Amino acid sequence: MTLEAAEVEQLISEFKPNDGDLLGALHKLQEHYGYIPVDAVPAIARRFRTTPARVYGMISFYVEFRTTPPPEVAIGWCSGPACRLKGSANMLAALEAVLGIKLGEDTPDGKIGLREAQCDGSCVAAPLLYVNGKVRGPLTVSDVIRLARELKRDGATGRGSRKKAES
Repeated sequence: MTLEAAEVEQLISEFKPNDGDLLGALHKLQEHYGYIPVDAVPAIARRFRTTPARVYGMISFYVEFRTTPPPEVAIGWCSGPACRLKGSANMLAALEAVLGIKLGEDTPDGKIGLREAQCDGSCVAAPLLYVNGKVRGPLTVSDVIRLARELKRDGATGRGSRKKAES
């Protein structure tokens, strides 16, 4: 994606260089694009009168920021205590095996991503996954294998929005 610096500057024009607004500007860009394009870093650095390295350092420090487009299907594996006690590590191993990716990665075609998540009070459904932000659970390893195969085959068809599962 090639960005116009003017577009980036317009999107973040409300944020002030010396008011600690860099984090807010990064959130706004990610909300707008679905990720923070690396092409935007020089324009962000100019706006905040800092170096591209410092901007990229902030982007890479916070796990909620992405520098690549989000996958069509975002799977969040719950790493919370209730899920772990009920065997979610086996579910993760099954997901990784079927999808051919590790936790924190996207499939080479960018269609499916696997991230760590927390249940945020959905422990009654443990062990669970989030698929595009929606709780799926309680699940067995067999359920997870079936789900992963289905998602791999069908992608995001009929699966709702592209919201990240880890949010």
